[in-house]
Amino acid sequence: MDDFQSEENAFAVDEITDIIKEAVETTIGTSSYQHNRINQWTSSVVEASLNQLTKLGKPFKYIVTCIILQKNGAGLHTASSCFWDNTMDGSCTVKWENKTMYCIVSIFGLAV
Repeated sequence: MDDFQSEENAFAVDEITDIIKEAVETTIGTSSYQHNRINQWTSSVVEASLNQLTKLGKPFKYIVTCIILQKNGAGLHTASSCFWDNTMDGSCTVKWENKTMYCIVSIFGLAV
């Protein structure tokens, strides 16, 4: 694989970060935390992110997770680990927040 082709098909963290931020802003924006809307919001963020990722046309299978947490002083600790090809596969996590909640989105890209 030449350099141009590998660059073209790379897991582009900056581009994916922008996709995540846009999905969260569009879905949640300045809304206040509402327990009854969380399932809808998490589904929308995941679906919007996946939709934009597939439009990139890159050779990856994607895994997207979304956590929404009310700002109420509770702690959240999370970790992930992957056994994969560091030269091709990649991951990106974005923490977004407004006055009433946190939204944490992780995307894992596995080269096909």
